[in-house]
This record gives sequence, C-alpha cells and structure tokens, in this order.
Amino acid sequence: MDLFNQDTAHNILPKDGEAIYYGQILNAKQNSSYYDELLNSIEWVNDEANIFGKLIITKRKVAWYADHPFEYTYSNRTKVALPWTKALLELKAIVEESSGETYNSCLLNLYHSGDEGMAWHSDGESNLKRNGAIGSLSFGAERKFAFKHKASKQTVSIVLEKGSLLVMKGETQTHWLHRLPPTTKVKSPRINLTFRTIVK
Repeated sequence: MDLFNQDTAHNILPKDGEAIYYGQILNAKQNSSYYDELLNSIEWVNDEANIFGKLIITKRKVAWYADHPFEYTYSNRTKVALPWTKALLELKAIVEESSGETYNSCLLNLYHSGDEGMAWHSDGESNLKRNGAIGSLSFGAERKFAFKHKASKQTVSIVLEKGSLLVMKGETQTHWLHRLPPTTKVKSPRINLTFRTIVK
C-alpha cells in the first residue's frame, strides 16, 4: 500500500463523531523495524492509577513524550513528558502527513499480551485540545478496538492492523467511549502510539 494513500480512509462511526481508519500506512519492513526500536528504546514504566483512593499498578506499560515537558494527568496520576526520540519524531511526521493534523505529544502503551487491555473511557482531560485529533498508530499484535455511544449504547468495533492508523477527532470523545477489550487469543505484545495535542 502507498505510504500516504488515503483512498481507503473512512469514518467507522455512524454519528456524533469521526474515527477515521486509514488502514496500514507502514509497510511490513517499517512496521517490524519501528516495533523493535520502540520496544527496546522507549522508557517504559508500569502505568499507575488512583481508584477510590487506592493505588493500582498495571501490567500494561506506558510512556509520555512531547515537544515540551508537559504534565499530563489521568486517573489522578501526573506524568511529565520526556523529549522526543528520533524514531518518535519520524513516526509523528508520518502520522501528520497521513492525517493532515498536527500533534505536540504522544502517549505510548505497551500491552504484553491479550490479557492486558483498556476499560471503557473517553479522552477528556482538561489539557487536551478540545475536539482535537488523536492519531492512534499500532504495532505488533492485531487487536480489536471498540466504541460505545454514551447515550444510545450502540457499539462499533474494528480490528487494528499492525502499522495502521486510526484518527479520532471532532465530537468523538464527547459522545463515545472506547476500549481495548482483553482476549485470550492474543499471546504477543502490542505497542500503541496515541499522538495528541496538549494546550497550556
């Protein structure tokens, strides 16, 4: 597939938002090379969350990189962004070219197997650009990704291929929840990069 071919890009949401799936924007060689680079060079740490006053440490690992040492708070835990790596800057440029959007930060997730996932949520943190684009780039294991409408409870699912891009924007976070459901069928790791825009 051509690196920046947008002919197959389409909105998978039926209403109240835009989740544009571009399919694979990286070829097999790029996907494998960047996967290895990210797995071994990113400063991964176990994610933490404060839930009902109790500190929970997840198996899933995360990392936070940006233009500036932005602070990013979710689940009552604050992270300070690290400076971009060369590989992340290259991937940011590819995602920006493909999506026609710009980003100043990236939250990365490492799921070691299908046992690890993400519960229903929307990305509505106060320092995120309102209705701004979030570009989600996937590496490694292919996983199902699901949306649920907050009012109607309608669900939409898609399998995110390795090297693929999904861009959520517009009122998606206002009207839809999303999650990465756990599965016993996947035994290998998945790395997900979510490029976003932080406003001061």
